[in-house]
Amino acid sequence: MKYSKRIMLLLAVDSFIVLCSVFISYLLRFEARIPEPFWDSMPYAMGGVWLVTCAVFYFSNLYRRVWKYASVGELVLIIRTTTVALGVNLILYAAVRASGMDIGIPLSVFLLSWMTTTIGIAGSRLLWRIVRGSQVKIQPHHKKALIVGAGDAGTLVAKELKHFPDTTLYPVAFIDDDPAKLYMEVGGLPVVGTRRDIPAVVKRLGIDTIVLALPSAAKSDTANVIKICKKTSASIKILPRVSDVIHGNVSISTIRDVNVEDLLGRDPVAVDLKGIAEYVTNKTVLITGAGGSIGSELSRQIAGFQPEKMLLLGHGENSIYAIENELKRKHPNLAYETVIADVQDRQRMVEVFDRYRPAVVFHAAAHKHVPLMERNPAEAIKNNVIGTKNVAQCANLFGVERFVLISTDKAVNPTSVMGTTKRIAEMIVQSLNRRSTTKFVAVRFGNVLGSRGSVIPIFKQQIREGGPVTVTHPEMVRYFMTIPEAVQLVIQAGAIAEGGETFVLDMGEPVKIAKLAHDLIRLSGLEPDRDIKVEYTGMRPGEKLYEELLTAEEGTAGTTHDRIFIGKPAVFSVKEFMAKLEKLERAAFNNYMPVEPEHLKAMLKDLVPTYQLAASDLEEAKNRQKAAEAVVNRLKLEVALGAEK
Repeated sequence: MKYSKRIMLLLAVDSFIVLCSVFISYLLRFEARIPEPFWDSMPYAMGGVWLVTCAVFYFSNLYRRVWKYASVGELVLIIRTTTVALGVNLILYAAVRASGMDIGIPLSVFLLSWMTTTIGIAGSRLLWRIVRGSQVKIQPHHKKALIVGAGDAGTLVAKELKHFPDTTLYPVAFIDDDPAKLYMEVGGLPVVGTRRDIPAVVKRLGIDTIVLALPSAAKSDTANVIKICKKTSASIKILPRVSDVIHGNVSISTIRDVNVEDLLGRDPVAVDLKGIAEYVTNKTVLITGAGGSIGSELSRQIAGFQPEKMLLLGHGENSIYAIENELKRKHPNLAYETVIADVQDRQRMVEVFDRYRPAVVFHAAAHKHVPLMERNPAEAIKNNVIGTKNVAQCANLFGVERFVLISTDKAVNPTSVMGTTKRIAEMIVQSLNRRSTTKFVAVRFGNVLGSRGSVIPIFKQQIREGGPVTVTHPEMVRYFMTIPEAVQLVIQAGAIAEGGETFVLDMGEPVKIAKLAHDLIRLSGLEPDRDIKVEYTGMRPGEKLYEELLTAEEGTAGTTHDRIFIGKPAVFSVKEFMAKLEKLERAAFNNYMPVEPEHLKAMLKDLVPTYQLAASDLEEAKNRQKAAEAVVNRLKLEVALGAEK
């Protein structure tokens, strides 16, 4: 209905209610026996009260409300407007009597008409809401929903689910730990138990979906509730943010599936915004690998600290193009440059540093897939080792203030090429820090949920395809952290850096990969090994069952941040290290006589003695290298003899 027609209709209804209210007031005042003189004054009373009341209603925006969604706020508005109308009527009547005119309207009529008008207007709106917004009864297509949390968020969710026919969920009961609500009714739904009763309630009521409406609860508390819910066959959904309740944005659309992040039980990371702003704001910040999972999140978060300019450097044009478009949309005033470059190209790195003169560098560019790097060690060395060396040396040469290397827990007592190359990268920045004004630091953490190539997206894809979900070993354990959380701690570590540290992020409790797979299957509403098979494929080359965060010689020390620790720098000869590093670089880039992968691994072992390379691999590396050299020498001899002829 058009706005003008709607107002005319409401005015007509309200006019009828007001006129009837005045007549009823006379009947009440005189107990249904109205004396003759007051019949004559009644038209004046009706006209005056009607005119004033409708005028107040109009100018108080009473007709701008959508009465289908009327609640206590609308009732308060009705009472306020009828009270204002009563006051105006009494003032006008007093003015008329003061002028010498006595119409003969009893004062009690005004009070009674205020009461009856309020009841009539409020009743009409309530009736309209009942007619237009009557709750939908449970239908065959509905899934029964159990709402955990009978607070503000839970009642709002129940209200939406009950009154909107488009949703597939229908609330049947609440779960709440508050003893005052237990076995009571909230919003027409019974509170049938506490969190401990969830499995029994789901079974008794035939619940299909559990909705967690606990936006203000601690992450650890939410994780505990989810743990109980996983014992049932019901799917689990969650209302994520407390701000939804604060701003009144709770709706069906804010309910989402439970993610693995919710299972970790990790409270939000507290960030020292002032400390970060001091070293990032109004500075030129270079992010290598800016198109990757960590690099792109670094770009998003640093953009919020108003850098003077942000340099997004990456080798893949598509990923850099994607983060550029995102930043352009979300931060239209941000000054940035996109740089397509390979960190292995030293001359290109010199050009970038010379042109833009960054003050802060976050080095996130790296090859990180363990099995792939096992088969291609030369590429891991070129990117992770030589690339880091190029960028770090340029940072030293051009006087960068801070250099933050993104490392990994796989660098500790490494069993893989990838982990060993990242350990060498750490040693490069530590060696440079000893003789540079730049503050070189490394930040080491475990797996990040949702990053490219991480296990979670792979599991989700396997579940979508109907399985099986493949796990390498039933006892394999990993540390996990969300991408935004890891990046916040990386930026924070840069703020507290003094130079030379290896910062270790508190990853919480390690998680079994097999348990993670089972949890993901259950969160998808399926049963492991019944709907989706879990298969164990065996450990891949370079993998180990347990990751570590510190080497034995590093030890640990606390920082001003309760989630960041410092590993003491390892003691090693820089001169000897650099000599071995040069040999490794020549071997990796030797196109004339390609070095066997096993020999490269042996050279990595020489640089990082804690690299757990099997003795048989070392022996094979030596034998294959000798054979390769013999072939090359024979070819050289043949070429030389041919030239003489």
